[in-house]
Amino acid sequence: QVQLVESGGGLVQAGDSLRLSCALSGRTFSGYDMGWFRQAPGKEREFVASITWSGGSIYYADNDKNTVYLQMNTLKPEDTAVYYCAADLPGAVVAGTPAYWGQGTQVTVSS
Repeated sequence: QVQLVESGGGLVQAGDSLRLSCALSGRTFSGYDMGWFRQAPGKEREFVASITWSGGSIYYADNDKNTVYLQMNTLKPEDTAVYYCAADLPGAVVAGTPAYWGQGTQVTVSS
């Protein structure tokens, strides 16, 4: 069973940096794209970034730990949202329809 667990969210100040982690279990990265989405209060979920399987490894990831990261710098209050990790076969993530989702991690940026 594929599971995704995000971590690393929290309360930060504007201008700070934060790195989110997403641990994949139940399979390896092989052949999967990984992605990050976010949903702010009162808004629809939106695509943030995708990480494509390159055939040998996945970028911005620790392949040994089956973990991908989202590095966010110079955060702004408008970046406040629940951030979700997602995974699926190539194409599904960028299309916004991945099959597998994490539970989300809250990021709050204060001004």
